[in-house]
Amino acid sequence: MTTDTTAAPDTAPNSEKRTALYAQHQALGASFTDFGGWQMPLKYGSELAEHRAVREAAGLFDLSHMGEVWVAGPGAGAFLDYALVGKLSAIAVGKAKYSLICAEDGGIIDDLIVYRVAEEDYLVVPNAGNAPTVAAEFEARLAAFAAARGAEAGVTLRDASAETSLIAVQGPNAQDILLAIVPAEHADAVTGLKYYSAIELEAAGVPVLLARTGYTGEDGFELFVANGRAAELWAAVRAAGEGRGLVPCGLASRDSLRLEAGMPLYGNELSRDVTPFEAGLGGVVALKTKEGDFVGRSALQAKKDDGAGTTSGRRLVGLRGLGRRAARSHYQVLKDGQAIGEVTSGQPSPTLGYPVALAYVAVELSEVGTQLDVDLRGKTEPFEVVALPFYKREK
Repeated sequence: MTTDTTAAPDTAPNSEKRTALYAQHQALGASFTDFGGWQMPLKYGSELAEHRAVREAAGLFDLSHMGEVWVAGPGAGAFLDYALVGKLSAIAVGKAKYSLICAEDGGIIDDLIVYRVAEEDYLVVPNAGNAPTVAAEFEARLAAFAAARGAEAGVTLRDASAETSLIAVQGPNAQDILLAIVPAEHADAVTGLKYYSAIELEAAGVPVLLARTGYTGEDGFELFVANGRAAELWAAVRAAGEGRGLVPCGLASRDSLRLEAGMPLYGNELSRDVTPFEAGLGGVVALKTKEGDFVGRSALQAKKDDGAGTTSGRRLVGLRGLGRRAARSHYQVLKDGQAIGEVTSGQPSPTLGYPVALAYVAVELSEVGTQLDVDLRGKTEPFEVVALPFYKREK
């Protein structure tokens, strides 16, 4: 994918960063909020209408605050196997994999997606607030990786976060919208693109890396594009979405959508104080299928071997409200009046019509069907442990 280093995101006077699409959001009347040091659209009008548009038609998101780190060279796959907890060298070209970068003690530094764009080229996409941390960790881990090999690592790192924009189209009509802006000869590439895959092509005459991953529980696409072409692409997608129900969407609807889909958010469900096993992400850790050492392996193996998969005795679960009031982040979860956990995310579900929440609770009370209460500012409300995700689209 081509990049344009001459058009970095704008920076506000208060040092908060602005994406290359900030002016477009202003023109649409967006309400802004700080997120990971970026001024991002919270909503453009009704967050409920934006949420429903994604479930019923399509939503357009600016995700340019996310990071983009390129890892390239003959040793790129082996390095990512060392730096992350998954076996990234096994990804086929054109495919993607969800993974974690953990500290030596097993705590989660960030969750991220890795795309294998070519045989020796990988794109790592960390979360917005963690992008500088991940880039710095990669530099440090590359030095250790090279030292352990006693030779050149055969790896180059390039943090392209400041020069790359990311636009997402999510919802049942997302594919039709994309087909309207790609050349006819690329139509089969779009319709044939599988979940967690990516391909380089042109959309509206703009070179993009087109991915199909998503964070809303709906079908959708992400378009990585050089900053200098982002506004042009944004306008083309909006035009293609006319008559197809497309609306611009902010972070508020993105959060309610990902919560219904049971997807964790760094800073809420994931943090340095949480291990993959506690978060229900033990399957991401390649302890059996991955040869050689990786950062955090000893600590994670020990936690896996303790039987419960965690030494703190807690699990991330989904909670369905049995009443009308919603739980919120940091509210205590109770059993027989005793605190046994804490809510990490919660709100009423626009799609399902009842409150939903994610929470860490004691392992022995994490089974589906367990009846619990949540302390809602001095008043208890009944909840039930349910399987995740709360919402699953019909294919």
